[in-house]
Amino acid sequence: MEAAQRRRLSVIASHLRPITITPTSPISRSDCNSCSDSEKQCHLEADCIFCKIIRGDAPALKLYEDDECLCFLDNNPVSPGHCLIIPRGHFPSLVATPPSVVASMCSKVPYISKAVMKATGSDSFNLLVNNGVDAGQVIFHTHIHIIPRRAQDCLWASESLKRHPLKLDQEALHLVNTIRQQLSFVEGFEDSKDHGTTLIGS
Repeated sequence: MEAAQRRRLSVIASHLRPITITPTSPISRSDCNSCSDSEKQCHLEADCIFCKIIRGDAPALKLYEDDECLCFLDNNPVSPGHCLIIPRGHFPSLVATPPSVVASMCSKVPYISKAVMKATGSDSFNLLVNNGVDAGQVIFHTHIHIIPRRAQDCLWASESLKRHPLKLDQEALHLVNTIRQQLSFVEGFEDSKDHGTTLIGS
């Protein structure tokens, strides 16, 4: 088995690993409001571990919850305090999640991250979304990771990669124009209009 496959299997297994519930455990149950749309949608969510947590059918160490989202500790954290913010509705990826839901989730980040950093004694964190299989997404229910960081904790191999400055050339100009053209086709996206493309510098 290749290293990438082993890692993906490990991440999947970490989210499914059962937690022992004791009478004094801070694990609580929630009512699921994500299955009210249709039977088809409910069927799609039946095996989703995050939907099970929302319904109270799977345990989680909850940190925060409101009518739109829920935050709980990751079952296999990369650092102490690593937590996930999920919407109560089932959306398989960030791009499938309505902007209002994404906004609601993101609005909780400053509040939750401050609490997590104080509790863990860290002064930095990564905000991470794995969107799609090739980006490492293994649970197909939108979620945002808050990962507390410490100096020289060496969590990401990519932090040691040398970065190269963007070349302000025709290839970059073509990429910008292509992205802007795609944005013009996004329903409800008005910000892309009347923005000319220019290269800065020589």
